[in-house]
Amino acid sequence: MIRLVADSDSGYWYGTDADARRRRAVELLQAFRLYRASEVAMRRRTRDSMAMGENDLLTLRYLLKAERESRLVSPAELSRYLGVSTASTTAIIDRLQKSNHVERRPHPTDRRSIVVVPTVETDDEVRRTLGAMHKRLLDAVIDMTPDETRIVIDCLERMQHAVDEVEPSHAEAQG
Repeated sequence: MIRLVADSDSGYWYGTDADARRRRAVELLQAFRLYRASEVAMRRRTRDSMAMGENDLLTLRYLLKAERESRLVSPAELSRYLGVSTASTTAIIDRLQKSNHVERRPHPTDRRSIVVVPTVETDDEVRRTLGAMHKRLLDAVIDMTPDETRIVIDCLERMQHAVDEVEPSHAEAQG
């Protein structure tokens, strides 16, 4: 477990301004960074326990969500979602099909197309693997008041907008 402690490197990113308002903001940003580090570590452990790569697990989550929404998913849609080539998507689907996590099925109305669906076993495995963690997360926030909940949601939305505005560096844009 990662614990929030005085962060000696916060000054590197945010300066060492003695202003109380700025210190609170830096403490909050540090708490977000530590939570993010914990979440990244949890995702790595989940991938390891399921013997999958990041895109494999993202694919399963996307397919399970689409299934709950009664939506069909094509390989092309998965490519767009993952931001990878169609060849990479085919390799992901092949791996997941070989491990019995997904099936390719004919599209119900377009016989030239196929759809990708998760297997029943996949839903069961994901629930077994992530169910306890999801319960702990819910338990951590269930007693928040409506005002506290709104404050956290507003803060997370502002953080999301700030992160979404980051432009790729010049080197990434040319790569």
